[in-house]
Amino acid sequence: MRWFGFGFNAFGQICVPENLTKEEDSDASKEVKVFHPKELRSYVERSGCCLKTSRISASWSRRASLHLDGESRVSLTGFEAGGISVEDSRGCKDAHISESYLTLVFLDRIECWNLQEEEKTPSWSMEIQSHLERSGYPLNLPLVTGGYIAPKPPFYRPLSPHLTAKSLALGAKHAILLSVSGAVYTWGLGSHGQLGHGGLTSEEEPRVVEALWGMPMSCVATGGWHSVCISDGGDLYVWGWNESGQLGLPSRGLRTAQQQQQQSSKQAEALCQDTASSPSEKPQDGEKHEVFISIQAFPALLDVTPSCEIRTISCGSRHTAAVTTTGELYTWGWGEYGQLGHQTLISLDEPQRVEFFKEQQMCVVDVVCGAWNTFAAVAKEEVACS
Repeated sequence: MRWFGFGFNAFGQICVPENLTKEEDSDASKEVKVFHPKELRSYVERSGCCLKTSRISASWSRRASLHLDGESRVSLTGFEAGGISVEDSRGCKDAHISESYLTLVFLDRIECWNLQEEEKTPSWSMEIQSHLERSGYPLNLPLVTGGYIAPKPPFYRPLSPHLTAKSLALGAKHAILLSVSGAVYTWGLGSHGQLGHGGLTSEEEPRVVEALWGMPMSCVATGGWHSVCISDGGDLYVWGWNESGQLGLPSRGLRTAQQQQQQSSKQAEALCQDTASSPSEKPQDGEKHEVFISIQAFPALLDVTPSCEIRTISCGSRHTAAVTTTGELYTWGWGEYGQLGHQTLISLDEPQRVEFFKEQQMCVVDVVCGAWNTFAAVAKEEVACS
């Protein structure tokens, strides 16, 4: 697979400006916003062996690339990390990065490394039993056998055995869990409706999202203050905060900002033409009044495109990206750093296809969002999307 990235790049977590000299350091800020998808460089060992990236985990300032070809290991890109080296990750099978810690999963243990310290040993480790041997299906971070790994101490958090978790996503201060049966559970902070229980209260323990009960889900994801899931039939459900349009629902704040920008542009054009600016338009009689949504406390069905099924999805802090079963990438929400991939810095409150991959005849097979950026994987050219 080939990986592309776009969005926030202040620490070079997507790409480093080529031929950058000391005299040009002050001008490096132009690379902070990467709004044109750029292919990520593969990690190259000292021996000159090129390792392909299999998976990506991203935080605000760093990117962890997991290389599974040959002897697996992890490489870090972005803000300088602490004492961990690539050799320390040799043999790992999965990795998850936060702003403070890098979690590595090996066949027999889990390790958490402090990225803000120069320690040459893990801050925490735990021996584990292979989940495949115990249950017959794999688990991906942050899920581990019997619980999950949190981004700060205490790292290990147990889960009730009756949940039989399949996958788990962690937001800023809330969690969403998918059980083997397809049921969705949420807990944590609920101030922006991100738990999907119809209110703004918090939950200390996992609570099933009753609005989705009876509809098996196949995938869950969460952003800073919003949550999403995909049904077995490829339908997309969203809930939580929508101030930046991250739910794909009409956002008053976003529309107001766009109207102000348009008004400023019209006034500037009028001044350039030395004519009076036109009066602001008023709603016509009988015009349909649009309902804006700031907080969606219940799961809402979102139509990305007509007859479109969603394969996988990922959330940034305030943006969302979805891959369809036909290999197309759609993004929406906050776009200030180009994280939507539409080669602009415009935010959107409705899904829009990233045309770059369509124009390049690339089939998108996976997407991973950092807080303010997005990484998309494309299949080999000879591989057609199913």
